[in-house]
Amino acid sequence: MDRFIGLDAHVSSCTLAVVGGSGRKIRLDVVETQASALVAYVQGVAWPKRLCFEEGTLSEWLYELLSPHVTEVVVMGQNQRRQGPKSDARDALGLAQRLRVGDTGLHVCKDGGHYQRLRALTRSYTKLKRDQTRLKNRIVWLYHSRGVHPDTPSVYHATRRQEWIVQCPAALRPALQLHYEALDALAPVVAHCEQQLVEQVASEPIAKVLMTCPGIGPVRAAQVLTTVIQPARFRTKRQFWSYSGLGIETRSSSDWVQLQGHWTRANVAQCRGLSRRHNRTLKEVFKGAAMVVSARLNTEHPLRRYYDNLLGKGIKPNLAQLTLARKLAAVLLAMWKQQQEFNPSMI
Repeated sequence: MDRFIGLDAHVSSCTLAVVGGSGRKIRLDVVETQASALVAYVQGVAWPKRLCFEEGTLSEWLYELLSPHVTEVVVMGQNQRRQGPKSDARDALGLAQRLRVGDTGLHVCKDGGHYQRLRALTRSYTKLKRDQTRLKNRIVWLYHSRGVHPDTPSVYHATRRQEWIVQCPAALRPALQLHYEALDALAPVVAHCEQQLVEQVASEPIAKVLMTCPGIGPVRAAQVLTTVIQPARFRTKRQFWSYSGLGIETRSSSDWVQLQGHWTRANVAQCRGLSRRHNRTLKEVFKGAAMVVSARLNTEHPLRRYYDNLLGKGIKPNLAQLTLARKLAAVLLAMWKQQQEFNPSMI
């Protein structure tokens, strides 16, 4: 008989519940969040056994640690709103029961494959770049708070900072200097991380294929590789669009009316929008690649002509860029599945 394990993870303790195929509770225990203790507990459950826990800070570590010791691991996305009483025991039992009946909702891929090092470097680079952008925004905000509106590129350059600092009150200048010092300290760290990332992604043969796609450089190729892992996860380009936040969703209500004794679909306005449950990294990758194609490629390039044709049909620039991003996502997925470099026939 199958055993279904629900795990509610916290920094110091994990609550595990085991239920049988009939839904009867077999065990409910609290285990220290330690590798040896968790492995010993899971090994003590009879085969076949399936494990379920929610995505969180510990989810990737738990997946790598426990997947060799169970039949299947399911990592659930945190999208459901809970109502009523809540406790660690209730959460663990609820996860086990949902796994038993197949109501696990959206699954999150935690299998990094052989991209573990590249994934760690990519995440570090992304976070460091965000920290750098946040510091720059704070510097500009400090100027704006005193009615000074600097030229954005020059305000960060070491040779031109002083001409902007002197325009601010004396009381604000020490704070500006501290922000500039933090920005200067972070810059070499970001550059070093980027260098390691580029060297690591260059060692992946498939990355060289993906980088032939217009708008996809080493960093974006690394982000795609470490997020998707396996292109076979997506059977069609539409599934990939939805995962990347580029899928179109329609929302309507009161869809049916009765005419002459028969139910027919009503002519109601449908609210359309992009898929809300998506991977933010992939959406940034493809929208950024679309901006590069639309702004920097030669007008004779097939993708640039595709974008210009959209504009010629009267489509707004922002919607044309979205359509271009969808096209790039479809092309890149096809390139990856076919192990083939970019060629215009894919458009």
